[in-house]
Amino acid sequence: MDNEPSYKDKKVISIGVVSELTGLTERKIRYYEEKNLIFPKRSKGGYRKYSFGDVERLMDIADQREEGVTTKEIKQELSKKERKEQKQKMIRGQLNAQFGIQKK
Repeated sequence: MDNEPSYKDKKVISIGVVSELTGLTERKIRYYEEKNLIFPKRSKGGYRKYSFGDVERLMDIADQREEGVTTKEIKQELSKKERKEQKQKMIRGQLNAQFGIQKK
């Protein structure tokens, strides 16, 4: 259960529901996937499945697009943010290992 994703990260929401929640068209949501801004999982039947985190990211992307930010700029910012988070995670892991702290 330790490695199980939180409810926010579970990919269980269909594209139709995501469209209703965000106000974005299904076509626009697929476009953002093509631009590698979101990464839905696929069901066995090939249907896209999104998480609540994906919904939040899509709403953030939509807000930025309304402000005139390009998808390329959004992608660059997301990449920078993810690298920073990975670096922080690595440092926490090193500190935990150094001081013998075990994750519960």
